[in-house]
Amino acid sequence: MKFVDHHCHLDFPQLAEDRAGVLARAREAGVGVLVTISTRIRRFPEILGIAEEHANVYCSVGTHPHNAHEELDIPLEEIVRLSEHPKVVAIGEAGLDYYYKHSSPEAQAEGFRRHIAAARQTGLPLEIHTRDAEEDTVQILEDEHTKGPFPAILHCYTGGPELAARALELGLYVSFSGVVSFKKSDALREIAKSVPLERLLVETDAPFLAPMPYRGKTNEPAYVVHTAAAIAEARGLSIDELAAATTQNFHRLFKKVPRPEASGTAAA
Repeated sequence: MKFVDHHCHLDFPQLAEDRAGVLARAREAGVGVLVTISTRIRRFPEILGIAEEHANVYCSVGTHPHNAHEELDIPLEEIVRLSEHPKVVAIGEAGLDYYYKHSSPEAQAEGFRRHIAAARQTGLPLEIHTRDAEEDTVQILEDEHTKGPFPAILHCYTGGPELAARALELGLYVSFSGVVSFKKSDALREIAKSVPLERLLVETDAPFLAPMPYRGKTNEPAYVVHTAAAIAEARGLSIDELAAATTQNFHRLFKKVPRPEASGTAAA
């Protein structure tokens, strides 16, 4: 195993219609572990079913900020209960998205704080989605941190340097998707260079945001290799060095996922 894709959506139609092929191509590319991410808790059984079918696929439980208003009636205790399944290795994705505003800022904030509480209680990392909401995201993160630390990742990072810096101060990880490979993403690559190597992660967010040279096409977990290559080049590292570091970081954060050496064999 060389790579991990800690954030993809195997239940979305673009990947579900050829899920066997998607998983086969990921294996061929050296992507040993995948985490398929929940966007609606009420659809969690489908997400969990995918993870249970494949030894190297895990999942999260949570509500995307777009859907926050639909699931505010789901209590913290239910999120925690669902997270106890061996295949559930993360909370979320949750956070703030003011670009589309499918849910009100108030509903998103309430859901975000509930998911932070779940991450704090379970010790599972929270996959944080934030878009056009940097000030409020930082405010909530810093306020919640005063109640006790919690593991978390700023997933698919596209923000500015201040959000990344303040999140790192709180102990969070920062993860980059295919956007970091785009020709006009020089500023984002500078942020990717500045993140301490031990706090860096890569992902696809598939089926969205395919990296170069696949931009505009359906993204899939195999393409995380191209995202990693873009960051490796920016940082002056070999692709093997970047792969080793990000995979180690993943296992440090996603503690429920067995390390390959723990079983004596790589995930298949």
